[in-house]
Amino acid sequence: MTGSSTTSPRASVHSIDHFALNVPSLADAERFFAAFGLDVARAGAHASELELRATDGWRWARILPAASKSLAYLSFNCFADDLAAIRSQVRSAGATFVAGHLVGDNAGFWFHDPDGNLIQVKAGAKTSPSSKTPLAVEGTAANKRGNRTRSEVKQVRPRRLSHVLLFSPDVLRALDFYGEALGLRLSDKSRDLIAFTHAPHGSDHHLVAFAKSGARGWHHAAWDVDDINRVGEGAAQMAAAGFSKGWGTGRHVLGSNYFHYVEDPWGSFCEYSADIDFVSAGYPWPAGDFAPEDSLYLWGPPVPDNFVHNTEA
Repeated sequence: MTGSSTTSPRASVHSIDHFALNVPSLADAERFFAAFGLDVARAGAHASELELRATDGWRWARILPAASKSLAYLSFNCFADDLAAIRSQVRSAGATFVAGHLVGDNAGFWFHDPDGNLIQVKAGAKTSPSSKTPLAVEGTAANKRGNRTRSEVKQVRPRRLSHVLLFSPDVLRALDFYGEALGLRLSDKSRDLIAFTHAPHGSDHHLVAFAKSGARGWHHAAWDVDDINRVGEGAAQMAAAGFSKGWGTGRHVLGSNYFHYVEDPWGSFCEYSADIDFVSAGYPWPAGDFAPEDSLYLWGPPVPDNFVHNTEA
């Protein structure tokens, strides 16, 4: 399987630049993402879309009006010297090049992946981390309070986008394609049910992941926060805003991150994520194939039925 190679000389993207999500209500989106702790701003002609930013200031997402929820497109960045080689790889992998999204830009090139998702690759800044941020959670000394009161808790605000997960009718085909075309490497997988990929230039354990479904679809975007406390506070923050459905708080096995997923108004999710595994540039990560019962979470509440439901299928 090409996607599992750790020695491939292929040129590779290094980051997600942003994703664009179609939704049926910008007002609902504005309320949800603002409650989640993202900076939400009206943009476009006649303020016809939303832009999402984390505390790093990067525009991580565009939210576009549509009849139903779906991924409009996913935009990747690469180093300028790799752009031509990646374009050649995409062509060799059998992708269909297109002019681009109606509300996209003309940078780089655009194509459809085997599932029909619209993808952009362009030269751009490395938005993914180049090293792992240390996790600083310390115990409390004797004779001191170990926590603050609820009234003293500040709004949880994600630092950056960590990864996205897409539903796919053929996870192994998606894994092969993204390995051959974009140079993404397998981190870990569970049979043909789910697969996690990273970029070889320094990347979280997963930059893009794929989960099996009867159709393509948008499952979630994961947003990096400081630590497990911010994950839990984020869950409480969203519940107080009326968004109590989801899954968590818990800890994943593959990726090892602490998590809490909040269901959005359209049946997909946003994840608070902390302390995900990191793969340094050029490191030969020992990808594994794990049994389903050993691949999803180490501890936390049972997985709700709606978590694996593709509302676009």
